Amino acid sequence: MAEENQTLPEFLLLGFSDLRALQGPLFWLVFLVYLVTLLGNSMIILLTQASPALRSPMYFFLRHLSAVELLYTTDIVPRTLADLASPHPRAISFQGCAAQMYVFIVLGISECCLLTAMAYDRYAAICRPLHYSSLMSWRACVAMVGISWLMGIVTATTHSSLIFTLPFPRRPVIPHFLCDILPVLRLASAGKHRSEISVMTATVVFIMVPFSLIVTSYIRILGAVLAMASAQSRRKVFSTCSSHLLVVFLFFGTASITYIQPGAGSSVTTNRILSLFYTVITPMLNPIIYTLRNKEVTGALRHLVKRQVFSP
Repeated sequence: MAEENQTLPEFLLLGFSDLRALQGPLFWLVFLVYLVTLLGNSMIILLTQASPALRSPMYFFLRHLSAVELLYTTDIVPRTLADLASPHPRAISFQGCAAQMYVFIVLGISECCLLTAMAYDRYAAICRPLHYSSLMSWRACVAMVGISWLMGIVTATTHSSLIFTLPFPRRPVIPHFLCDILPVLRLASAGKHRSEISVMTATVVFIMVPFSLIVTSYIRILGAVLAMASAQSRRKVFSTCSSHLLVVFLFFGTASITYIQPGAGSSVTTNRILSLFYTVITPMLNPIIYTLRNKEVTGALRHLVKRQVFSP
C-alpha cells in the first residue's frame, strides 16, 4: 500500500455543511423518510412471508428487494443524520469509509439485478404464460436472487480493493454525505486509471445493461397487453407493471446521471441531491408504490390486521 495509506488517513465528509440553513429541514426530512422506509419495507417482508396469497415469484423478489432497501438505507442514513445534526463536518475513519462503500456497492448492484429479475418475471408471466411455471420455478428464483447477491459481492470486492489501495492525501475531504465511489476516487493522488476503467465498466454492466433489458422486457409486455381482448385484464397488467417501471426509472435514472456524467461537468450540489434520491427517497417509495397500487398486498394487509385484532 502506498505511503499515504500506511497511516490510514481519516476522511472528512462535508455532507451538507456548506448549506447550513438547510441542515435542520434536511435532518427531519431524511429522518421521517427513513422511518417510513423502515416501516414500509419491514411490512412487505412480513406480509410476503406470512401471507399464503403472496407466495408467487414476484413477491419472493419483492421480499428480497425490501430486505436490500432496509440494509441499503441503514448503511447510509444513520451516519447522514448524525452529520446533519452537527454544525461542523465530521470525520470518518479509513476503515469506516471502506466498509460503507463496500456495503453500498453490494446492495446497489444487488438491487439492479433484482429489478431486472422482477422485469423478467413479469415478461414470463404475461408473454409466456404457458411456460411460466418452468421459467420461474423455485430453483430458478433462488438462483436469480443468489446471482444478484454474488454480483454485488464480486463487484464491491473488486472496486474496494482497487480504490482503497490508492494513495490518498493525509487529510482527504469528500464533498459528499457518504463514501460514494466517484467522490472518493477523485481524491486519489495517483494510480486511479484502473479504478476509473473498473467503475465505467461496472456502470455499463450493472446500470445500462439491466436498464436496457428491463426496457426491452416491458416493450414486449406492452405488445402483449395491447393484444389482450379484455379491458379489465389490460388495466390489471398496466397497474402492476407501471408500479415496477416507476421504481425502475427513479432508481436507474438518478444513478445513471450520477455515474455516467463527465466528472468535469458535474456539480457537487447536484450529485448530492441525485444521490439522496436513489439512496434515501427511492427505498421509501418502493413499499408505498407496491402496496397502494397492489390489491393483493393491501388485501393481505387487511387480512393480517383483522387476524391480529380479532383473534382471541
